[in-house]
Amino acid sequence: MRLGVLDIGSNTVHLLVADVRPGGRPLATTSRRTVLRLMRYLAPDGSISDEGVAALVAAVSEARAVAASEKVTELLATATSAVREATNGAEVIARIEAALGQPLQVLGGETEARFTFLAVRRWFGWAAGQILLFDIGGGSLELAAGADELPEAAASVPLGAGRMTVQFLPHDPPGEADVERLREHARATLAPVVDTFAAQPRPDHVVGSSKAIRSLAKLVGYPVPGWSGIERMLLPRAALGSWIPRLARIPAEARQELPGITADRTFQIVAAAVVLHTAMTAMDVDELEVSPWALREGVLLRYIESLSWNAPGA
Repeated sequence: MRLGVLDIGSNTVHLLVADVRPGGRPLATTSRRTVLRLMRYLAPDGSISDEGVAALVAAVSEARAVAASEKVTELLATATSAVREATNGAEVIARIEAALGQPLQVLGGETEARFTFLAVRRWFGWAAGQILLFDIGGGSLELAAGADELPEAAASVPLGAGRMTVQFLPHDPPGEADVERLREHARATLAPVVDTFAAQPRPDHVVGSSKAIRSLAKLVGYPVPGWSGIERMLLPRAALGSWIPRLARIPAEARQELPGITADRTFQIVAAAVVLHTAMTAMDVDELEVSPWALREGVLLRYIESLSWNAPGA
């Protein structure tokens, strides 16, 4: 059957369409992304402005039309931190559901981490052993750790790249003082989470997922051979740290000329780099591997598991 996952995040509305069958690997057919950067539309009271809601509804309506044209059997629509935490979230959710013509699943932070962890576990396999996961979105940073398909520890903290850009890096390019303020805030926010994860066994693999981390890996990382000829990317903490001052000196418009930095990430890539570097330092991680699978694939995999072994109608 053909499934669609609509991920309504803090930075983008992203539709992934894939052909799936029980026991099989999802085969992506279409990926359509609309850049919103919802953090720009947050009012002082924490609500999403009318302009932001209108942009969100338009993006969702377009995604619904694409899903229909792709003959999607089932559309799995999820929303993460920006919608979840908005003070007018209930109203925004109602508008989205009206545009979709179906219910919206609003994921809590830890649930988001668990879905992403499932995708990463399936990608790396059981032989990967103990995994520690970092996933940076626009509104939050998710962490998870464990040796099974569901993590033993999972946490979500409000350190997303978009949120931190708005709160701490309002200037373009940002000054050194602003970058340091963000670093100190990230360190303090992560402190209780670090204590929780310290009780977990030492990871065999440290993994990063999300578009921001993939972008940073293309900028500062390096490829190594993977399974079945698939190239893997590694992201060293030292290289990331050395790039942060340079990234911060480059205006946002010029950053997209750098390897891996796409137009939709150029405004918030500095905040993503600072948060990731701070988290890796706090968790004593020297290097991480990049997973091509993340939240959307986790939602797909969980849904496939819920199907009977016979396709519907068989």
